[in-house]
Amino acid sequence: MKIELVNRLVMFVSLLVAQVLILNHVHFLGVGTPLLYVYFAITFRRNFPKWLVLVSCFLLGLLIDIFSNTPGLASSVMTIAGLAQCYLMNLIAPRDSAEDLAASIKTLGFSKFVTLSGFITALYCILFFAIEAFNFFDILMWLARSLVSAVLTMVLILAIESVRSR
Repeated sequence: MKIELVNRLVMFVSLLVAQVLILNHVHFLGVGTPLLYVYFAITFRRNFPKWLVLVSCFLLGLLIDIFSNTPGLASSVMTIAGLAQCYLMNLIAPRDSAEDLAASIKTLGFSKFVTLSGFITALYCILFFAIEAFNFFDILMWLARSLVSAVLTMVLILAIESVRSR
């Protein structure tokens, strides 16, 4: 369990640094920004304490908010993503699998991992940009930002997972 916490801490810091220093400055087609830090919420093990999932997701979101000048936005949506992961992992994982099953391509398989991460990423991006805009007057721009950001984020998540699964 101590190794797991060290690995989670390293992932926490590396995703924070990558998002703040690099990915916040990437604007694909002028609308999409990869929000890779949602990967932190996706990769928790099934038996990880829910309170720790929620607190760590909130803290990562809070630090992203501090460095990105989006007060409360990332922290609230990251907390929702952590909550969704706890329940979706139980729905998607095979019933006869181990209790400490980690969410990865290696353990879940490609299709189940893409389903889990795609749903959480789409939920995250839709809520993130809905709260950021706080109106639906320009709904096409909101949909474009959500869709392009979700696709960019999924591409990065699958790239990282393909490297990690080897």
